[in-house]
Amino acid sequence: MSEPQTVSTTPAAPTLIQSAVASRVSATPAALELIHSLQAQHGDLLFHQSGGCCDGSAPMCFSVNDFMVGDSDVRLGEIGGAAFYMHRSQFEYWEHTHLIIDVVPGGGGMFSLERPSGLRFITRSRLYSDEEFSRLPALS
Repeated sequence: MSEPQTVSTTPAAPTLIQSAVASRVSATPAALELIHSLQAQHGDLLFHQSGGCCDGSAPMCFSVNDFMVGDSDVRLGEIGGAAFYMHRSQFEYWEHTHLIIDVVPGGGGMFSLERPSGLRFITRSRLYSDEEFSRLPALS
């Protein structure tokens, strides 16, 4: 069994997004590193922000063939080439919030692919400025 990796757990700075279109989700460099490692092992990935129950409100990472996205899920964007989804009813609570996916030491969600790595994905968040909110893309 490999040793757990040491990672930075410093959240991304809450700066104004300068692009013409603001994003709904981003990832820290440590999260992107883990995503790329998981892609090398499992191929194409997707994330679904869990709404609670067994694994709390953690972002869950799956192989694209192992999770069925439903009609009530909305695509918030991509991180590291992996689509990121959330249930529409949960999104109603988070729509004014930018999600920042990070990693910390610990076991991942019961079914999430990072579980054996010794790391787990977590969601940090911050409110959008009025300017950022006005530039958000439509959901798909």
